[in-house]
Amino acid sequence: MKANSELTVEQVKVDWDKVANLVPAIVQHHLTGQVLMQGYMNPAALAHTLETGLVTFYSRSKQRLWTKGEASGNTLSLVTLGSDCDHDSILIQALPAGPTCHLGSNSCFADGDNQPMLGKLANVIAARRHADPNNSYTASLLQGMPRRVAQKVGEEGVEVALAAATNDKDNLKQEAADLLYHLTVLLEQQQVSFEEVLQVLLQRAK
Repeated sequence: MKANSELTVEQVKVDWDKVANLVPAIVQHHLTGQVLMQGYMNPAALAHTLETGLVTFYSRSKQRLWTKGEASGNTLSLVTLGSDCDHDSILIQALPAGPTCHLGSNSCFADGDNQPMLGKLANVIAARRHADPNNSYTASLLQGMPRRVAQKVGEEGVEVALAAATNDKDNLKQEAADLLYHLTVLLEQQQVSFEEVLQVLLQRAK
């Protein structure tokens, strides 16, 4: 996949004859990996997407081009796109401005279990924020002093480093999982999302 500014319609290898000039286009959140929605593109919609940097579909109900968010403002900014191995579907990586679904959820596939693992973990941890700390280790961390969670992240980081230094791969996997869990708890406690952290990485990549 290339950045939108480097692509032309001809370079996105779609077999337009095969799909009768209407190809399914799946939109994925560039940072979190969550599938946001699916629409359809014809050559004009693809060209408009590449030219403007805003994901645009061909609306079968309206019988015209439709830029996502043209009324609501909840646009999808194109990052990359490309076709699949059979050239009969398009995968789009985008950054959403606001919720993607017209019902107000981040994704049209809003089932909490139907998302990438780290997103699911973050949601489970967030749901423990007001749970009984006597019955939930996560709740006890979230409702406790920030220093305690920060200390756990530090401890798990050391355990990860020790496992790697001793070439103990089995223990490394376990300790890395513990580190990811406690880091996610810390981010939730501090009200910082994974998306914000990944946004930093995206800026650094540029």
